Amino acid sequence: MNVYDTANRLAGEIKSSEEYLNFKKAKEEIMKNNEYKNKISEFEKLRYEEQINAIQSGKTNEEQMAKIQKLYGELLEIPEIKKYFDTEFKFNILIGDVNKIISESVKDVI
Repeated sequence: MNVYDTANRLAGEIKSSEEYLNFKKAKEEIMKNNEYKNKISEFEKLRYEEQINAIQSGKTNEEQMAKIQKLYGELLEIPEIKKYFDTEFKFNILIGDVNKIISESVKDVI
């Protein structure tokens, strides 16, 4: 079997996985609600900016981290957003595990 065929089969299996389907459904529900969509976008923007800042400066901005954590806590109080974050987390674990398996198989040449 060709490696590309295997990769395409894996992609299909990921798209039919419970983690993917649950995350996709939760994301579609969030995208229907502009308020929720905007709140998540704001949170992701702040989180991304802080990640970039931490990489560039080598340290975290405690004030910004507190703001991000406060916003995250507020978002978790909204059941639809909590479900979105929970399903996103589970999907990211799946993708991380797959990446780890692939990386481990070629670590002797990387």
